Amino acid sequence: MRKLLFVIFLLIYCVGWSQIRFCSWNLCDMGKSKSTAEVAFMAETLKDFDVVAIQEVVAGPEGAKAVSRLADALNRTGSKWDYRMSEPTIGNGQKRERYAFFWKTAVIAIKGKAWLDGNFSSEIEREPFLATFKYGENELTIVNFHAITKKLQPEREIKYFRFYPEKYRGHNLVFAGDFNCPQSHTVFNPIKKMRYNPVFLNAKTTLRTKCIGGDCLASEFDNIFYQTDVLSATAKGVVPFYKEFPTLKEARKISDHLPVWVEIRFK
Repeated sequence: MRKLLFVIFLLIYCVGWSQIRFCSWNLCDMGKSKSTAEVAFMAETLKDFDVVAIQEVVAGPEGAKAVSRLADALNRTGSKWDYRMSEPTIGNGQKRERYAFFWKTAVIAIKGKAWLDGNFSSEIEREPFLATFKYGENELTIVNFHAITKKLQPEREIKYFRFYPEKYRGHNLVFAGDFNCPQSHTVFNPIKKMRYNPVFLNAKTTLRTKCIGGDCLASEFDNIFYQTDVLSATAKGVVPFYKEFPTLKEARKISDHLPVWVEIRFK
């Protein structure tokens, strides 16, 4: 009987720890404009995830300080977190930014160094920030990306993702971030044909400046693409954090984007 109970416990334990809760969030000019209370709110929003990808960190020193402040706030939520932040993007230099990764050290570990991808730095304004994470015997490489704005045609940048599976052969890639483009756009067809599926379909992830008839959401810009031969999505969600604020104006001080998340399991 004891042996049976142990086996049942072991199965429950393995199932519970075979999944990673991953979140991606554009934090909209993450820098000195974020107050201590706002950073604490971000940490409370993110504390239940295992690994987090952040976009739109200010390129200057205030961006680096803000990332450090968020890491400190996360470490006050009950778990030990580590982080890596990119150097400012080089690209075309019109709007340089940084990226960041945060992760719970008890759950997942980084492998080697995180890096800005230089393969298409002349074609992509804010080149993606990549990091490989180890989860038990499994590895995952997250491509953290913030595309140019819709009016500048982000598909001109996104089209280069079709080359990544070959350039990073042997890596289990996950594409995540603010694409400024809905997943239904034909530019995603090449990676979809490689069985990189979007987590979200028809899910709006950006905030309007004013709610219209109770609708406060604008565009389907943020998403996560995962390789279905390797991974499965067991749960997902868009965090409507703006509902915690009395006005949309106050909510937008945190960000004009909602966090998107997925619970992924290795097959």
